[in-house]
Amino acid sequence: MDILLPLGISVGINAIFFAFAAALRTDKVTDFSYSLSFVVLTVVLFIWGRGLLFTQIVTAALICAWGIRLGAYLFTRILKTGVDHRFDDIRNRPLRFARFWLLQALTVWVVMLPAIRIFSRFGSGKVHWISIVGFALGVVGFAIEVVSDAQKSAFKKDPANRNHFIASGLWRYSRHPNYFGESLLWWGLFIAAVPFLSGWDFLVAIGPLYLMLLLLFVSGVPLLEKSAATRYGKDAEYLEYKRRTSIFLLLPLRRK
Repeated sequence: MDILLPLGISVGINAIFFAFAAALRTDKVTDFSYSLSFVVLTVVLFIWGRGLLFTQIVTAALICAWGIRLGAYLFTRILKTGVDHRFDDIRNRPLRFARFWLLQALTVWVVMLPAIRIFSRFGSGKVHWISIVGFALGVVGFAIEVVSDAQKSAFKKDPANRNHFIASGLWRYSRHPNYFGESLLWWGLFIAAVPFLSGWDFLVAIGPLYLMLLLLFVSGVPLLEKSAATRYGKDAEYLEYKRRTSIFLLLPLRRK
């Protein structure tokens, strides 16, 4: 399978979403389209590659479960908030809005590189133990993301927690466990692809590395850390939580 074909499919999917969003001048489908792009691309590649091998089936199931769950979660959230303020300056500017969708299409393709390699694999159905380890890590990462999102949603629904930050459950051991779980899932898929890689193929590690760096330094952690600092920056309890709790990895609390 030509590695550029999935890129074209990803661009096509996001072009459709952009046309819809630009016509209605809405940002309600931005996050939803991100996760759905993974699902649609996975289904297309699975069918195109006639995915009948165990590794292909598990990869497709894991990505689809992750994408559908995340898409439903994000879409429900935007329906409640009504607007995504990240797009206030570009929602009514088609060219700048289009750049967002193009970047999203490229991101989906890059993150999917290990999975694309798995879907393009042909040969015997023998399962390598490294792939099993990778899938196990992927499932653990998926579970961490689901549980941490559920814990935060439950925390916010409790009126007693209004104007308070969450520091319980998985959030006690990481300030961003959902992002850690998502990153672990994609590293797991890369590990699952390792038995099928050789030479330059190992460059598909760019996928999970890119996602992790994006979450840590661009669109995930920095934005939420800045928001938290604005709201709780003078709260001694928050400052202590921030000092003792890992920013990303799930780790034991630092000593007082």
